[in-house]
Amino acid sequence: MNENLARRVGRLVSGSLNALVSAVENAAPEAVMEQAIREIDAVIDEVRAELGQQLAQKHVTSKRLMEENARHENLAGQLELAVAEGRDDLAEAGIAEQMDIEARLPVLEATIADCLAREKELEAYVQALQAKRRDMRAELQAFQKQQAERQAPAQPGMPAGTAPAERRADQAGAAFERVLGAASGLPPREASGNGRQLAELEELARRNRVAERLAAMKAAGQDGKA
Repeated sequence: MNENLARRVGRLVSGSLNALVSAVENAAPEAVMEQAIREIDAVIDEVRAELGQQLAQKHVTSKRLMEENARHENLAGQLELAVAEGRDDLAEAGIAEQMDIEARLPVLEATIADCLAREKELEAYVQALQAKRRDMRAELQAFQKQQAERQAPAQPGMPAGTAPAERRADQAGAAFERVLGAASGLPPREASGNGRQLAELEELARRNRVAERLAAMKAAGQDGKA
């Protein structure tokens, strides 16, 4: 993983929203929180992009390893034929090629192992960032609810102190864009029309992992009693 990206992940996962809000002056707390969440989203995208590169490299290297192993096996059969025919010159050429292949195999295997290690590391970073994002989103929602109860005027058909969630989200997004542009110079990210579905997909995958871990714990408990 890129060292700068790794440091950013560590900073975001270990950071505190309260400390971030206190450190930023002349900015609305809600906007600062939204900025922090958007930054996590951006880093998740970067980590996933690097994860995709690792998966692609592992695929290409694995394919090359299979080809080299197949070539080595084919040469073994050809060498037997060359020796049987008394063609030492051909046998020597085949043996030299086998030795070259044998020198490349450990390098390819090490590359695949490195890709697997980085893949696990990047997946762990994504999960840690997603967990941090859920915590931040919960804090932001609690803050928005508190602010709405204090500031929002009563509307027909609605209890006093409430405001439409859509309007609050739009205001928070606009505030975030202003703070983000002033603080980092980053261009605003366009919202995806599938954001809600993607969030539900991630949450579904997370619940599935929780269920799998629970099932594994129950199975381990039953094995211990047996």
